[in-house]
Amino acid sequence: MDMSRSSDESKVLIINTGGTINMIFSQQGYVPEPYFLIETLHSQHRFHDPLEESLFSHSSSLEGYRRWSSSGRITPTGSSSASREPSPSRLGARTSSYQSLTLPVRSCRPIGIPEHLAPRTDKVPPRQPVCKKISDDIYEAQLPTLVTPRSSGPGGYSKRIRYVILEWHPMLDSSNIEIKDWIRIATDIELSYSDFDGFVILHGTDTMAYTSSALSFMLEDLGKTVVVTGAQIPMSQLRNDAVDNLLGALVIAGHYIIPECCLYFNHTLFRGNRVSKISSYDLNAFNSPNFPPLVNVGIDIVVNWHDVLRQTSVRRFHSHRHMSPHVATLRLFPGITSYTIRAFVAPPTRGVVLETFGAGNAPQREDLVAALKEACDNGVVIVAITQCTKGTVSDAYETGRSLIQAGVVPGGDMTPECALTKLSYLLSKPELSTAQVRALIGTPLRGELTLPESKLPVSLSQPTGLNQSLDNIQGVLSQVVRLVSSTSATAARAPRIVVSQDGEDGTAATAGANKAARDEAADKATAPWTWTAAEAASTESALFPFLVHLAVSRDDADAVAFCLAAEASSDQAGTGAGITVGGGLANCLDAATGRAPLHVAALHGAMRSAEMLLEAGALVHVRDSLGHTPLYYAARQGHEELVELLVKAGANLGGADVEGGFVALAVKKAMHARDERALRVWKKAGADVVHVDI
Repeated sequence: MDMSRSSDESKVLIINTGGTINMIFSQQGYVPEPYFLIETLHSQHRFHDPLEESLFSHSSSLEGYRRWSSSGRITPTGSSSASREPSPSRLGARTSSYQSLTLPVRSCRPIGIPEHLAPRTDKVPPRQPVCKKISDDIYEAQLPTLVTPRSSGPGGYSKRIRYVILEWHPMLDSSNIEIKDWIRIATDIELSYSDFDGFVILHGTDTMAYTSSALSFMLEDLGKTVVVTGAQIPMSQLRNDAVDNLLGALVIAGHYIIPECCLYFNHTLFRGNRVSKISSYDLNAFNSPNFPPLVNVGIDIVVNWHDVLRQTSVRRFHSHRHMSPHVATLRLFPGITSYTIRAFVAPPTRGVVLETFGAGNAPQREDLVAALKEACDNGVVIVAITQCTKGTVSDAYETGRSLIQAGVVPGGDMTPECALTKLSYLLSKPELSTAQVRALIGTPLRGELTLPESKLPVSLSQPTGLNQSLDNIQGVLSQVVRLVSSTSATAARAPRIVVSQDGEDGTAATAGANKAARDEAADKATAPWTWTAAEAASTESALFPFLVHLAVSRDDADAVAFCLAAEASSDQAGTGAGITVGGGLANCLDAATGRAPLHVAALHGAMRSAEMLLEAGALVHVRDSLGHTPLYYAARQGHEELVELLVKAGANLGGADVEGGFVALAVKKAMHARDERALRVWKKAGADVVHVDI
C-alpha cells in the first residue's frame, strides 16, 4: 500500500458474529445468509467507494458536485460496472490482480466454511477465502477490503476507512451466544490487534449488552476503539436501522481512539458495560440509565471526552480468555423461600447476582437471611443490585443493611448484565481470593459503576470558580514566557505576568490603565458583566495545548506537571467549566501537524515527559497527519530507552510507518551504514530487520 493511501486511511476489522443485520426473510422467518452483508455493502457507495467516484466523494463543494454530475460516469444511486471493483465475496482472494485489495486477518477458528479449509486453489468455490493454519488454533486468510468515501474526523482531518469483514460460519443468533463465543471474539481481536486501528463487532441485539459488558472486562489494557452494534431491522429491508448503526460504528472506530468496549445504537455510543436492552421493537432499543453517553451523533459528532476512560498503566493489551460459568442471577420476589435460595446457591455455583427491591432491600425473614449468610460463609459471592432500571443500592434502609451484615456485597448501580459478567470475570482469575473478589466487586475496573459520595475525593465537593481560572491563566502565561526564553538571563528579565479580574495592580493591569480610564464612562453607562468562569475556562483550553506541546519539546517536567495538574483539578471540580480539550491535554493535537504531545516527546527523546504523559492517559496508537506513530519517531531518532517504554505501553508500528515503506527504508539505510545501534533500536520497535531487500 503506497504512502498516499496509508496516511489518509484508517483500518477497521469487522467481526460479524451474526444477528438480525444479516438476515433475509424466508418461509422459516428471518434467517442469516452467508456473505449477504459483504455483497450488500459492496454495492452501496456510502460503504464502498474505491475510486472516489460517488456523490459522497464529490459533495464537499458545489464545483466538485458539478464536475461529478457532468462526467457521465456514474449516477447518484447506481454504479458503472466497468469502474467498480469485482464483488469481493464472488472473487475471494484468488487472483493476483486483487491481492492489493486484501488484508491478512487471523482468527482462532478456520476462516470461511470449515469443510473447505485450505483446499486446492483451482477448486475454491465462489465466495470462499483461502485459509491456512499458522499454528495451533491460529488461522489466517487474505480477506477482501472495502473502503468508504472520505469523512471528517477529529481536528477536521479527512480520512477514508478501509475495512475487512471476518464473518463467522455459521452465524449465530444472539440468543445462542455463550461464554466460549465471548472468548472467541476477544481472541480474534488480540490476534489482529496490531494490524487494525479499530474494531466493530456485529451482534444480535438480545444479548448484545451481555457481550459488550463481558468484553469490557476481558479486553485488558485496551488502547483502541471496540464498538459492538447490530440492528432491529435487517439490512435487506428498504426501511431499516442497519445502515445508520453500521456506518456510525464504522466512522467512530475509524476516526476516534476511544479505548473502551462500547455499544453503538440509534446515533449514540454508550459505555459497553453501562447499557441494557429496553425495547424489543423500538429503534432506540438500548439505554444507559446511570451513565451519560460517550458520543452523541447528530449534525456533529460530539465526544464527551471527560467521560472516556484513559489507559494510565504502562502495559500492553491482552485478552483474558477465561470466564467462570458458575454464576447466575436470582431476582427476588414476594414470598421467595429459603429453599429456593439454598437450591440456587448450591455447588457448583460460585457467584450470584441478587436483584433486590428498590435501593437494595430484601425480605427480613430470618430463614431467608440465614440462607444468604450460609451461602456467603461457604464462599459464594453474592452481589446485590437493584431491580429498578435506574438507581443504585444503598444502606439507607434497615432491610438493605441486613443483607450487607449477612455478607452480601453491594453492587452499586451496575446493570444486571454488567454485574453478572464482572462476577464471571473476577471468579475466573485463580490468583484472586474470595475476599479480593468481594472487594473488587465494589471497585470500578472499567467505569462500570459509580462510586458513592462517601468514597469521592474531597476536592470533588469544592468546585473552582473564576478566581481559580484566572490564576491558572496567569500560571500558563508565566510558564510560556519561561519556556520560550532562550537563556536564564533573558528569563530573569521576563516580566511577571498578571491576569486580573477587576484591575488589581500588576504589569498587565498597568499597561491597560489608560484604556481603562477612557472606557470608565462607557462602563458606568452600560454596566457590563464581568468575565465569567466559562469564558475564563475557554481561554485556558486555548492556551494549555500550546503550553503542553512546548513543555514536552523541552522535556520540562515541571511545566508538564503544571498542565496535567491543572487539568486534573478541573476534572475533579465537576462544574462543567474548566479545561475542555478533546481527549485531554495528554492527547491534544497540534493543528498544523496533527501531532499529539507523545509524538513530540518521541521526536525529542523527552523520556520524563513521555512517562508523565502515559501516566495521564496518552494514547500510544495515535497517528499524526502524515500517518506516523510516536513509536516510529522515537525509533527514527534513535531514542532507544523511549522505544522500550512505548513498546512496554503497547505501541506498535503501523499505518504509514510500515505501509508507506518508511520503516523498511530506515532499516535498509542502517544496514548499508552497518549501524548496529540503529538496527537494534528498530528491532526493539518491532521492525523486521531480517527480511529486508537491500
